[in-house]
Amino acid sequence: MIHTVKTGETLTQIAKDYRKPLNVILNANPSINPDIIYPGQSIVIPGIPSAGTIPFQIEVSVNNRWLLLYKNGIKQKQYPIAVGRILNETPIGNFIIINKAPNPGGPFGTMWMSLSKQHYGIHGTNNPSSIGKAVSKGCIRMYNKDVEELARTVPIGTSVFIRP
Repeated sequence: MIHTVKTGETLTQIAKDYRKPLNVILNANPSINPDIIYPGQSIVIPGIPSAGTIPFQIEVSVNNRWLLLYKNGIKQKQYPIAVGRILNETPIGNFIIINKAPNPGGPFGTMWMSLSKQHYGIHGTNNPSSIGKAVSKGCIRMYNKDVEELARTVPIGTSVFIRP
């Protein structure tokens, strides 16, 4: 897949966001000077399918506290979610799902799907009464049955658009 550099990003942070070693990113982009990257620059992220090959997209509304699943641009399902609280707001922007981990333990419920922003993901919960509230540390919480269904449906590389 291709990542477009945003203002303020560093190659080291991009590597962390995609959970790829820096040398893997550099090997996939031999013409890049790691000390000089700029907004709008395209960087190949190896091992992640191109978003254009995936029929699914996810849209998240932080204010409305829902997650919409689309297939080929057609809404398939809407799920209730919990989002970040005031001091730990859910990040706004465009991301992708970069991995999935069943049964991550602790407060993450029965499924964890990492986003292409370090420390953030879509996951289940061991506290279902939190759904519909702004209570997380920035992640998107779902009922366990819902996140399991979503994880079975969408592949790694699925675009996630988080809006206010």
